[in-house]
Amino acid sequence: MGGGGGWWGDVSHLLLPCLWSRSPARVALVAMATGGSERWPPSPPSPDSKQRTNRLIHEKSPYLLQHAHNPVDWYPWGQEAFDKARKENKPIFLSVGYSTCHWCHVMECESFENEEIGKILNNNFVCIKVDREERPDIDKVYMAFVQAISGGGGWPMSVWLTPELKPFVGGTYFPPEDTLHRPGFKTVLQNLSEQWKENQKALTERSDKILSVLQKATLVNAKAGEMPPDWQEVTERCFQQLAHSYEEEYGGFSTSPKFPSAVNFRFLFHFWALKKTSAKGVRALEMALHTLKMMALGGIRDHVGQGFHRYSTDGEWHVPHFEKMLYDQAQLALAFTDAYQISGDSFFKDVARDILQYVSRDLSDPTGGFYSAEDADSYPTAESNKKMEGAFCVWTEDAIRRLLPETVPGATQGTTMADIFTHHYGVKEGGNVTGEQDPHGELKNQNVLIIRYSLDLTAAKFDLEMGKLEDVLGKCRSKLFEVSRHRPRPHLDSKMLASWNGLMISGFARAGAVLQDKSYVQRAERAATFLRTHLFDSSSKRLLHSCYRGDERTVESSPIPGFLDDYAFVIRSLIDLYEASFDQQWLEWAVQLQEAQDHLFWDCEGFAYFTNDTSDPSVLIRLKEDQDGSEPSANSVSASNLLRLSTIAGRPEWADKSRQLLAAFAKRLKTIPIALPEMVTALMAQHHTLKEVVIRGELEADDTQELIRCVNSHYSPNKILLLADGNHQSFLYKTLPFLSALQMKGDKATAYLCQDHTCSLPVTSAEELQSLIIKSDK
Repeated sequence: MGGGGGWWGDVSHLLLPCLWSRSPARVALVAMATGGSERWPPSPPSPDSKQRTNRLIHEKSPYLLQHAHNPVDWYPWGQEAFDKARKENKPIFLSVGYSTCHWCHVMECESFENEEIGKILNNNFVCIKVDREERPDIDKVYMAFVQAISGGGGWPMSVWLTPELKPFVGGTYFPPEDTLHRPGFKTVLQNLSEQWKENQKALTERSDKILSVLQKATLVNAKAGEMPPDWQEVTERCFQQLAHSYEEEYGGFSTSPKFPSAVNFRFLFHFWALKKTSAKGVRALEMALHTLKMMALGGIRDHVGQGFHRYSTDGEWHVPHFEKMLYDQAQLALAFTDAYQISGDSFFKDVARDILQYVSRDLSDPTGGFYSAEDADSYPTAESNKKMEGAFCVWTEDAIRRLLPETVPGATQGTTMADIFTHHYGVKEGGNVTGEQDPHGELKNQNVLIIRYSLDLTAAKFDLEMGKLEDVLGKCRSKLFEVSRHRPRPHLDSKMLASWNGLMISGFARAGAVLQDKSYVQRAERAATFLRTHLFDSSSKRLLHSCYRGDERTVESSPIPGFLDDYAFVIRSLIDLYEASFDQQWLEWAVQLQEAQDHLFWDCEGFAYFTNDTSDPSVLIRLKEDQDGSEPSANSVSASNLLRLSTIAGRPEWADKSRQLLAAFAKRLKTIPIALPEMVTALMAQHHTLKEVVIRGELEADDTQELIRCVNSHYSPNKILLLADGNHQSFLYKTLPFLSALQMKGDKATAYLCQDHTCSLPVTSAEELQSLIIKSDK
């Protein structure tokens, strides 16, 4: 595809160098900085521009609405735009992004609000704007194209299509004007317009060939009877690949930038659970716990506003890209909960609670759903007319000293709260962000809070007792938080996605079970009820993908049908929610959704699941996502869901489906398992039959709760927790007839450890149950 001659060679210089790698784990910020405008942020658009609107003004997506006042004649993805392109024989310019994407804002301000560039676009192209979170099916197809031709991808994504929607040139961010190393957006548009007029046939033929190659390159399948790859070989290779990429000093699996990569923690914890006594098992646990601790100490964690930012731009987890995504909060809440369950270190428990408090406060809709994200950019003050990245979260030393002047009784004479706070959090007079970490100078003289010293060292320096120090730091954070509440807030993407809500329900449910906090379980139940009310069509039994916060606390649903991610993540969350609440309605709904998922997305010939159904013919390729990135792939999650539901619902055909799915991804699992760590955990579970811990008792009884607490205190990933309450008409008793034979012993809550529906002798004490679980884990 990248030949050196002919048309392709002539315009290959238009394909941008990689801004993001295939995995979002590497970002070439220097390339972005040198390729962008000479000034950032650009001047705001004129007041008159706000009076002008385009078709996006009628959309619900926050991202599309952000572009509703551009001079570009934007269309949403749909037949009206396609018909116009075909009628006028114009190529399509497709721009894909999302509302909290920093570089999407940059390209909008630099190019899409530029009157001259708007005219070029309107005269020569049909312009379509897509929210990648609203239409992940479209995003994934054209991102696969951009990655294939350039080796990387990212957002904003810029792709040029024929009127038949076939791509022929693509890239990511373009600066508005030519620079020393790259063409500007204006030049690209003019060149492509000329090429379309002069070489349309060649472009169309080339796009046909590209699409054909792309279809073959993205093929994932297996033949009937093929088995999953050897689990030991794949697991070992995944561990070795992660260990090889591990950075010793600060943790993480790259040098810089560093992403949370929560799927890695899940794999490493599962790997440790299988190999606890081996050197590799100990190493896996060490890598996971150290990375989580360094992240929590670093600036990627918001020490005042709580929650985690998207990623760290440096190798020390210090200066983040400041946006906050719901899917990160969800997965990290799980990771820190697991870390606490394994280690018993309350530090991890506190961080998990910190994340959940942030989500409950700032990303929660009154109706029960969870919002998608908060932006990285905001106005530094109410009088500012330019947004700056991180403005809501950073602090000058002078501001901190003015806010915290009080002396601290019991500390070294004259010590103020500011002295303690600035020392502990690495605050410097001229700011603690270097020029290399801040190429645009947006953080000059500012401090990104990062825990530079342990509590022990800080207490020793100021001659304070530990309890007193913790109290002082807590009061300092509270004061700064109150001040931050009066700053202009970053943009909130109030879109509510079924998939990301599913991830967050799992976070609250698991934390509620492990931390023994019923309020978390209740929050998860509210969100599940929200999904069933607003994102589920009870007549068709199908999920919807998204809904939006309307006026006066209403919720506006979208007609976009659910994608594979929505089903897989919601199904997992419902199983997790059952294990935390023991309300069987969630299991019944999970089974119903799994049946719908099989019908809509399963490939009966090549196995595994497509990411979308066949309802939209404008989506040119049905992909099977083959990477666990910032979110796990839906196929990876489904492989585990099928195993769990096979056991819970007595459906052995779902275990067969899980094996077929894993067989379809065999090549990828054998060669690059680090790309699919979530799927590797499913492969491990496939070869270690799930254990059923069944507690026969009344849910609210003290002895039942004691046994449940015992199970939840122990990290045992290959188990399912079931409550048999004696109601023989319930869903579980009907799907699992063996439960009827399990009785309470001496009128006490009684536990059984079962495998393939064959159970151990009954036990009634937490000590006996713990011994059973530990023994079965070996």
